[in-house]
Amino acid sequence: MKTFGEIALVYISVLQCLCGVCMPHLLINVRNQGGDILLETISSNVTDDTISLEFQRSDGTLVTQLVDFRNEVQVIKALVLGEEERGQNQYQVMCFVNHFYKMDFISSDAMSKLRQKNPGTIRIAEEDRGHSNYTMDLFLDVSKSGVISKHVATLCGEAADTTYTRNDDLKQWVQRPGSSEAALMATARNFTTTPVTQQAGNESKPVSLPKCADTSNLWAPCTCSLELCIGWYPCGLKFCKGKGDGKKPASSYRCGIKTCKKCFIFSYYSQLKQNCLWDE
Repeated sequence: MKTFGEIALVYISVLQCLCGVCMPHLLINVRNQGGDILLETISSNVTDDTISLEFQRSDGTLVTQLVDFRNEVQVIKALVLGEEERGQNQYQVMCFVNHFYKMDFISSDAMSKLRQKNPGTIRIAEEDRGHSNYTMDLFLDVSKSGVISKHVATLCGEAADTTYTRNDDLKQWVQRPGSSEAALMATARNFTTTPVTQQAGNESKPVSLPKCADTSNLWAPCTCSLELCIGWYPCGLKFCKGKGDGKKPASSYRCGIKTCKKCFIFSYYSQLKQNCLWDE
C-alpha cells in the first residue's frame, strides 16, 4: 500500500504532465547512518537542466537539494521544525547556495532515463564521499538572485533573511560566459563576524563571534553549524566493456549508475543562539 506522501507525489506528477511539464521522479528508500529508512524523491527537468532531491529526516527536518547544471549552482534548503518545549513555536528555513561542478552528479538527461525495477528495495550508497565544510560568509539577496540562478528565488522565498553564499562561489560564477561581476557582487552583502568591540585603553578591538555551541546566551548572535547529509544520489554512470570480435577492439557501453553519499557542514551567522539549539 502506498503512503499518503507517495500518493500525493503521483497526483502531482500527473498534473505536471497534463500541463506539459513532465518531471520523471524516483522514490528511493535509503537507510541512513543511524539505521532509519528515509524516502527520497529525486526529480529531473531536462528543459531547465535541473535535478531536485528531497527527503525528511527522522527529526522532522525537510531537506531539499536542487542542482542547476546550466548555471553551475547547487541550492540546499533546510526547513527545521521548532522545539516547542524550548520556546521555538515556529519552523525556520535556511538556504545555502554554492557553486557546483557538473561531474559531481548524474546529468539531468541521464537522470530522466532512469527507471526503478525494485522500488521497495532499501538502498545504501556505494561510495561515501565524506564531509565538506562550507563557511558561508555572505548573505544572499533572494530578490536579486536571478543572475545566479532563477531557481533560488523559487526555492528560497521563505528564507529572505537566511539565504547564504560565499565569496569563493561568486568568484566561480564570475567566470561563467556572459556573467557580470558587478551584477553578481550586488546580489550579496557581508555580515560582520565582529559586531562586538571591547575597549583597550583608547582603542577598540573587535571580538569575534563565538560558536553557538560555545555560548549559553540564547539571545546573542553566534556562528551556527548545521550538518546535512544526502544519503543516496546518482553521482555518475557506469560503463562496461563489450566483447571484441578480434578485428575491432571491445567497445564500452553504459551499464548502470554509480551511487554516492555526501555530507555538508554549513557554518553561518545566526542572529540568536535560540535559532541554533541543535548546535550544542
